[in-house]
Amino acid sequence: MDIKDLKLLVKMITETDITEFELDNSEEKIVIRRGPKTEFINVATPSPQQFFAPQQAVASAAPATSAPAAAAAESGETINSPIVGSFYRAPAPDAAPYVEVGQVVEKGQVLCIVEAMKLMNEIESEFRCKIVKICKENAQAVEFGDPLFVIERV
Repeated sequence: MDIKDLKLLVKMITETDITEFELDNSEEKIVIRRGPKTEFINVATPSPQQFFAPQQAVASAAPATSAPAAAAAESGETINSPIVGSFYRAPAPDAAPYVEVGQVVEKGQVLCIVEAMKLMNEIESEFRCKIVKICKENAQAVEFGDPLFVIERV
């Protein structure tokens, strides 16, 4: 492919929503990618007392919560979102979830990802625990402090 054809190809791609284009034939291979590169960043959550609220503290701190939130708080401690973003249970759409209900996780194990501004923030367990409930659906928006998981310390 000569430079004139290559320039035309790049122009055509930039005028569309295509983010990746690949051409491979017996003579040459061309790959064009657009947009920011997705980055994965590990985020250390602040001290456990801020995000792992015991049953009594959650119940007394928010007496006007909805029935599902109150039921989640009554059955164990919660792991809350440290940031605003989108909740993802797995590293990729076709990958297995990081954790399932009933699973025992170790300290430092990744529980989920919260994407904020195209940055993938891995949320890790601060201690060994059992997942009792997953409070959010995959790709659901979360706010700061929203409960992500109900857990029991092991």
